[in-house]
Amino acid sequence: MAIAKAERLMNLALCLLGTRRPLSKRELRESIEAYVEAFGPGRGVAFGPGRGASSGPGKGSAGDDSFSRMFERDKDDLRELGLVIETVENLDGEVGYLARRDSNRLPPITLDAEEAAALGLAAKVWQQARLAGAASGALQKLRAAGLPEDVDPYEAHGALEPRIPVHEAAFEPLMLACRDRRRVIFDYRKATAARPEARHVEPWALECWRGHWYLAGWDRDRGAERVFRLSRITGRVRSRGSGFTAPVPDVVTVRETVATWAGEVADRSALIRLRSGAGYPLRAKAIKVRELGDGWDELEIPYGHGLDAWLVEFGPDVVVLEPAELRADVVDRLRAVAKG
Repeated sequence: MAIAKAERLMNLALCLLGTRRPLSKRELRESIEAYVEAFGPGRGVAFGPGRGASSGPGKGSAGDDSFSRMFERDKDDLRELGLVIETVENLDGEVGYLARRDSNRLPPITLDAEEAAALGLAAKVWQQARLAGAASGALQKLRAAGLPEDVDPYEAHGALEPRIPVHEAAFEPLMLACRDRRRVIFDYRKATAARPEARHVEPWALECWRGHWYLAGWDRDRGAERVFRLSRITGRVRSRGSGFTAPVPDVVTVRETVATWAGEVADRSALIRLRSGAGYPLRAKAIKVRELGDGWDELEIPYGHGLDAWLVEFGPDVVVLEPAELRADVVDRLRAVAKG
């Protein structure tokens, strides 16, 4: 039965960490059972009694090529996991590999309760985003580097356990694009539009605000910074290679930008009618509340950019009284929704 990939990678890592000199592909193929089992010992290697150079499942040049491809994948996987593998060429021109212990040793890591809680929360985000393997691997590295066993990053540190939801399919590809500095294209539906349109974006950062994920980046078609709500991205996020045309700012103020657009930064007030028993987020922000009777209340609320989009979310439970421009914006958005 074939040896599992995890065991094969572990054996390769142990070989590279345990050697004092670089080992060639041929030597590694001879030393690791999974390679011998799958491809045989390779050309130019002494065979046991009764075995010829063409015996075994990996006979001939096809087997050598298959082994080379598997070895390169395994080597890349180990590097992705954090193992520092050196490539060394000897005097004869033969390439060898080794992983020096001093290059793969991390300094002791100390975390207080708050830092461990933050790590646990981040790990839960990755778990929900189908990156559980990467999150578990990162925590295992922290354990190996000295994180105390009695500190559990997954443990809740209070009566209320914080959670960051990740339901949008666009989260993972955008997170990877931000990390790798890769341009993306996706279809985006604005709140005022009946249909989505393609957006070409250089992604900078992702941030969660009030239960929603937002992407900040450079909109290449508009030549300006933009913030996109992930729940309004439709279809698949497609990568368009590396190469940014705009500089990435040192600090990306996603929350401040979204707060401004959502009416959090208000310089005036608006008057609305709100159905009784509905719209509690609006009631929480109200400056004044007056009962009108017949199941309606009148509220004075802060008015800033983006308030029209927020009011539309409450549908028939909200009627805008003034100012007139806010009422017109809400009506336009409702008509766009009805058309789409």
